Amino acid sequence: MIRITGLSHRCLQVPDLSIPPGRAAVIGPNGGGKTTLLRLIAGIDLPSRGEILIDGLPPRSREVGWVGENPGETILFSRVRDELASPLRFRRDPCPLVDERVKAVSEGLGILHLLERQTGDLSAGEKVRVAVGAALVSAPDLLVLDEADSGLDGASAGEMEDRIGTSSCSHVVRATQRMELAARADHVIFLDGGRVVRAGSPAEVFAALSGTPFFPPSRRRP
Repeated sequence: MIRITGLSHRCLQVPDLSIPPGRAAVIGPNGGGKTTLLRLIAGIDLPSRGEILIDGLPPRSREVGWVGENPGETILFSRVRDELASPLRFRRDPCPLVDERVKAVSEGLGILHLLERQTGDLSAGEKVRVAVGAALVSAPDLLVLDEADSGLDGASAGEMEDRIGTSSCSHVVRATQRMELAARADHVIFLDGGRVVRAGSPAEVFAALSGTPFFPPSRRRP
């Protein structure tokens, strides 16, 4: 369980929020605080006030994988294999273990054929897959995706969601503008103006949002 209590940071004011294990989608209008919340949950930023605990421990005490909206800008190495291996090499894991994990993650994400490719030659969609692979290779407790699907078409985003669903992460928290992906989550959080307006199952949140400016009746339901 991710527990957030008394949180105050920039535009965010979250007195109390629980995110159960599984896949959670954070939705809402631009500027509503989605990225700020995700950065705090990932431990990239520390809250000005309040507490975030992931299964009883602060984010920086957990293994966390992060993929941002523009993963191509954060790729460090020129070869895909080296990019995927980098988190394990940085923590000095044995080479056989590194090779084993890189192969397993690549197979799981369908990118085994990319391992010897140059990262600069990858398409936008391939860069997303490689970035997700690098985030998953260390078997994190939590995977955080900040609109990482924005560079994918609908079919590719759905396929990536399927593959992420087979990972060992206890928690996957994603911000997305795709309601079809949010509908597949176990839990949905709607943020607006830095506050949690609704949280619950996709059916509960979408029903509550129906007819609002964010989700007008004319918008196709997922």
